[in-house]
Amino acid sequence: MNNTQAQIEKSALILIETQNEWMHTDGKLRKALVRDEQMMLNSILNIEKILKYARNNGITVIHVGLRFESGYPELGGGKSGLRKAIPNAGTFLVSEFGSYFFETVKPIEGEFIVSGRTGASAFTGSNLDAYLRNNRIENIYLAGYATHVCVESTLRDGHERSYNTYVLSDATSAFDHAQQEYFLNDIVHHFGEHLNTEQFISK
Repeated sequence: MNNTQAQIEKSALILIETQNEWMHTDGKLRKALVRDEQMMLNSILNIEKILKYARNNGITVIHVGLRFESGYPELGGGKSGLRKAIPNAGTFLVSEFGSYFFETVKPIEGEFIVSGRTGASAFTGSNLDAYLRNNRIENIYLAGYATHVCVESTLRDGHERSYNTYVLSDATSAFDHAQQEYFLNDIVHHFGEHLNTEQFISK
């Protein structure tokens, strides 16, 4: 990315669901859904790299988790999609291990933790858009999980809200290689761009 001060001040790295459910070997979603373990391992290493780079270079870092109260009242007894699947799987309960940020990429003082999120997009129900606009951020770089679900939903939503949207392709993971490649080859260009970790940290 362009390392001028003006560009840095207008950019944010957004980490989506960098939580134990995905990143820890005991995470429910990692064990149940991830079929390409090497892609997941690579994504963890690359998230660690981009986070270190962002911190060292003064790029805004934003952490977007999912956390629900007991009984999932926020989802209103959904009959389909994630509103049904999340309660059925028992994931992302606010007080449980799976909802905690993964140890190696957990927030540090001064990094913004999004609150209120209730949907696939990082913007749904949350204070993310207000934070970005109030801090005059125009460029958002997305990493995290899962590529073809919440990363894609955030990419689309960010594009519709007029942000310049980028996906860090090897700092994300879908469930398998085919899903990842379909997203990168057939989806991203409609709503933004993608680049890899080396491109992000070398520009």
